[in-house]
Amino acid sequence: MEDSTRVGYCMVAASFVAFQFCFSAASPQLSLSLCPGYSTLPTVKRSEWDSRCVSTVHAMVVGLFCLYILWYDDAVNANPIWGEPRLVKLNVAITCGYLLYDLLLLIRYWGTLGDSLFVCHHLAALYAYGYVLSRGVLPYFANFRLISELSTPFVNLRWFLDTVGWPRSSWLALANGLAMTVVFFVVRIAVIPSYYGQVFTWYGTPEYERLGLSVQLAWIGPSLALEVLNVVWMYRITRGFYRAFCQPKPRKTA
Repeated sequence: MEDSTRVGYCMVAASFVAFQFCFSAASPQLSLSLCPGYSTLPTVKRSEWDSRCVSTVHAMVVGLFCLYILWYDDAVNANPIWGEPRLVKLNVAITCGYLLYDLLLLIRYWGTLGDSLFVCHHLAALYAYGYVLSRGVLPYFANFRLISELSTPFVNLRWFLDTVGWPRSSWLALANGLAMTVVFFVVRIAVIPSYYGQVFTWYGTPEYERLGLSVQLAWIGPSLALEVLNVVWMYRITRGFYRAFCQPKPRKTA
């Protein structure tokens, strides 16, 4: 096993432990200090609150790291299939640790947090990212996928506002709903042509053939599955925003 691969797996374990610590200790303490309403929540709601705090931290870390790599990692951008994957492996390892932590959390609290779409998303991502960690292939495409995490903080903020009692008709809820809809579309839907444009650019090249059938399937299969999930989520978000912002409010009768 190469040293970079060994370091990647160690980072997965460290990431898992760090996110578990955030869920079990850091989030409850900070939430009690910063949000008085947290102490009044039932235990189940507190668990989801903490899980969304961890989700937001993960999204900000890997999303911003992803942008840095896309803008400044010339080796990865020059050869999206076989470029130097050192930074991408680090970002992917952080995400894999988070996905493993979140899968265990979903199983533990399935009655309240369980969602089959999230399980499918996590498994598809772990399957594809496993090749990135073990073989260092497809660094550009693996990193490009992580840009979608930039929509997560807005999704979580909507839940936080609902939980503490902000009306969905309030200016903050509507502003976040608009930002969430726009950012989700930009980082998960609008990027689809660009992503598959790169796929078709490299399809059939010697670099592509060198991957082998197993990696090719691990690349394309989960990618298509994630597109379906993103479209489903985009539909849900757009429908929710339309209901909150565009539908006329019922008038009160005297």
